[in-house]
Amino acid sequence: MQKSSIVIAGGGSTYTPGIILMLLEHLDRFPLRKIKFYDNDEERQKIVADACEIIIKKQCPEIEFIATTDPETAFTDVDFVMAHIRVGKYKMRELDEKIPMKYGVVGQETCGPGGIAYGMRSIAGVIELIDYMEKYSPDAWLLNYSNPAAIVAEATRRLRPNSKILNICDMPISIENNMVEILGYEKRSDIVTSYYGLNHFGWWNDVRCAKTGKDLMPQLREYVRENGYLVQSDIEEAKQHGDNSWNETYRMAKDIYVVDPETLPNTYLKYYLLSDTVVEHTDPEYTRANQVMDTREKEVFEACLAIKEKDDFEGNELMMDEHASYIVDLATALKFNTYARMLLIVENNGIIENFDPTAMVEVPCLVTANGPEPLSVGKIPRFQKGLMEEQVAVEKLVVDAWEEGSYQKLWQAISLSKTVPSITVAKKILDDLYEVNKEYWPELK
Repeated sequence: MQKSSIVIAGGGSTYTPGIILMLLEHLDRFPLRKIKFYDNDEERQKIVADACEIIIKKQCPEIEFIATTDPETAFTDVDFVMAHIRVGKYKMRELDEKIPMKYGVVGQETCGPGGIAYGMRSIAGVIELIDYMEKYSPDAWLLNYSNPAAIVAEATRRLRPNSKILNICDMPISIENNMVEILGYEKRSDIVTSYYGLNHFGWWNDVRCAKTGKDLMPQLREYVRENGYLVQSDIEEAKQHGDNSWNETYRMAKDIYVVDPETLPNTYLKYYLLSDTVVEHTDPEYTRANQVMDTREKEVFEACLAIKEKDDFEGNELMMDEHASYIVDLATALKFNTYARMLLIVENNGIIENFDPTAMVEVPCLVTANGPEPLSVGKIPRFQKGLMEEQVAVEKLVVDAWEEGSYQKLWQAISLSKTVPSITVAKKILDDLYEVNKEYWPELK
């Protein structure tokens, strides 16, 4: 089986060690000859890279490993670029969350004004990765799971329309893993799902048994009505790691579900449909960014330093990021033409009949060596269509603002977000966000 060479863009991410463990676990179906790390923060990347180099040498010494800040070294001779960059790191995520909260508005890294701010930072970073890839490995694919995926996808559609980039998100996959547990199945391939929407903004309208075709929606609806997507394994994991925030998110799905009991919602819809509740239960002085910095970031870096100090991987605290196996699924499908069915973010172009053909929608696709073949969704209900039209207009206005350096377009984007109550509040949030993002955003006029 032909082996691949990959570069992980965002080598200093706290998610990178878990992805490395996951890649090593799946070498039987996605064999590797070379793994590279690329990051513009050499010091941060070195902590993660030193530990991952030890892990790779212990588990699969024949794989060549390189960590670099040089684009030519990183992007030469690669088949796949796996991108999960965070421009501005957690320091800027904290501001994305806290500034809107000052005005009683949802503070979240991908939704509302925070997501818009993050999108304005991410566009240039992802475009830069595409350009490096096309210069040094023009036949490679860029698999992007950098956030906010919706804005990034719209920007790449417009600015690099012919590039080999696929945008993918793990949130629907995490929810589908919970569905599998709810239904009593063993793995995600045991069910076949139909889903439509935008990234972090969608609905399941069909779930069936892969073997028999049995309609599983009635059973899921009954469970979600009472429990949301919360399952026992999540409760146990939260006890182990002391983090209940995701459990509350899974539980709140039952409160979103009731507005349209015919479908099952993506959990991120809570930020749009229950924004008042989210704000009420969020500490404006200690947001999710603070939680991550005090727990995950600290724990991962400490574990990496311990591995480096001992020169040994035994007894480490790092965990395989098994839910991220979707990255292997996608790369394997592209490499070996497997026609795997996956949720991807693609240009609508008639997939959803009664929706903007240029919108970047999240829908099931069959993945081949030539890229995704989206599956037709047909027409969607007025409620979902109305919400999606508002949200896709936000995403397009953000990219307009980035391209044109337009303060006005960005003000319109924030004003149009369902999380924001008025144009007055939108302007206050924008002015505060612009002040702290001048290093990262284009100049606005």
